[in-house]
Amino acid sequence: MKRFTSVAVLSFAAALFAFAQFGCAGPQPTTSTNANMATPAPTPDKAAIEAEIMKIENDWPRIIKDHDAATVKKIEADDAVFIYPDGSIGDKATDIKDMEAGALTADSWGISDVKVIVLDSDSAVATGRSTVKGGKYKGQPFPYEDFRWLDTFARRDGQWQVVAGASIPLMKSAASPTPKTSPSPSASPAMKASPTVKSSPTTRPTPAMKASPVVKPAATPAKAKTPIDQ
Repeated sequence: MKRFTSVAVLSFAAALFAFAQFGCAGPQPTTSTNANMATPAPTPDKAAIEAEIMKIENDWPRIIKDHDAATVKKIEADDAVFIYPDGSIGDKATDIKDMEAGALTADSWGISDVKVIVLDSDSAVATGRSTVKGGKYKGQPFPYEDFRWLDTFARRDGQWQVVAGASIPLMKSAASPTPKTSPSPSASPAMKASPTVKSSPTTRPTPAMKASPVVKPAATPAKAKTPIDQ
C-alpha cells in the first residue's frame, strides 16, 4: 500500500514538472502593435514608368501612319473615354474603327514637350504637344495644325493603358497678344497734340499786350483847350 502510494506521489510530481516545462516553452503571445502594422507600399520606379509611357506616346505617329489598330487595342483601356480637339466624345471602339478604316491621315505628325507625372506604381499622367502637317480626317482637312493633349494612364495586368484623354487645338487664326500692335506705338494722348502744344492763353494776346488806355492818346489837362489858346 505504501509502495503504491509512493509511486502515485512520484508520478503526480513528474506530471507537474513536465507541465511546468512545456508551459514555459510554449509560444509567447504577440503584441497587438506588431499585428496591426501595415505593410508599406513599394516605392514606384519613376524612371522606368516615365520611359515606358513616353515610348507609348512617341509611337503615335507610327501608329497613325501604319493604321495599327492592334496596338490601339493594346494601349487603350476598354472603358477609356476621350475628348477630341473638336469637342466631341470618343472611346476605344471609335479609335479602333477609325484606325482600321484609315480615316486619319497626315503628311507628318510630330510629338514634342512630352512630360510624365508618376502618381504611384500603377497610375500616371502624361502631357504633350502634337504638330500635324497635311492632316485629314475622313478626307476633310484639319482646321488646325497644333494641339496639346493630356492622357491618364493606369497599369492593368502589367500593361500601361490610357484610361482617359483630352486634346485642345491651338488655332492658327488666334494671334497672340505680343505680335499685336500695342497701345504704345499707336497715337496716344501723349503723342497727340497736347494742350501744351496748342496755343495757350499765354501765347494769345493778353490785356497787357493789347493797346491799353496808357498807350492810347489820353486827353490830358495839358492838351485840353484853355482860355489862353482860344
